[in-house]
Amino acid sequence: MPHDVEAVVISNHRLSSEYNVLALAAPAIAQETEPGQFVMVKPSESADPLLRRPFSVFEVLRDDDHVTGLSLLSKRVGATTARLFEAEPGERICCLGPLGKPFTPVDPPSTAWLVAGGVGLAPFAMLAEALRRRGTVTRLYYGGRRAADLFYLDWFERAGVELVLATEDGSRGAHGRVTAPLEADLRRNGRSAVMYACGPEPMLAAVARLAADFGRPSQVSVERIMACGLGGCYSCVIPVREGSRSHFVRSCLEGPVFDGAAIDWDASH
Repeated sequence: MPHDVEAVVISNHRLSSEYNVLALAAPAIAQETEPGQFVMVKPSESADPLLRRPFSVFEVLRDDDHVTGLSLLSKRVGATTARLFEAEPGERICCLGPLGKPFTPVDPPSTAWLVAGGVGLAPFAMLAEALRRRGTVTRLYYGGRRAADLFYLDWFERAGVELVLATEDGSRGAHGRVTAPLEADLRRNGRSAVMYACGPEPMLAAVARLAADFGRPSQVSVERIMACGLGGCYSCVIPVREGSRSHFVRSCLEGPVFDGAAIDWDASH
């Protein structure tokens, strides 16, 4: 069962004028969270916004061997994310979780290729740690609009993750979308790769289709609007294939992580 707590803000690291990493004292949630799971949050002392919003758990925070809390990677785009961007240590955040189905880390000799766009980086810090514990060779394909939108590169390098970067303006890494170097590497040496993706839905669809084209498995974490996170509101449905037909499932319960080949991408818009 998920925990519903008022988590105290430990710190708020503002990465840029849009992005921040918010650390919350929520050890009961953090110690049960698996890579890819999410929490529903909102500022405690506010009726605006009324509803909570979903965020992938970015990190599980520890003091020596003790779990102390979790962090969230956020981009300021609306009322909730603006409040989270402005939050100060000592403030309280309503936090419900862990929720949803996680990623399934693979073991060697498979290799893990993580594909992130923007805040789609969020679930991959925990996943990278889980893969490192298994000894799985891991590569991160990470794309953004510009170099200033790429974060935590040193962290992933210290975790032993190979980086492949792309920016739409060509200011860092390949010029264009991150799926271009991904496709090139699949053609060269992708026989052992298992793909994991999180980011905008067109990117997820492209990764899932590339994986299918090259006969590789994929796991994708979808970003759907959620009003409750518990399956009661049906605001987060997504079409999945069953034989020759499709039906809708709630991504907060059946996901957010899905087999990329199971989603009916043509009917998902």
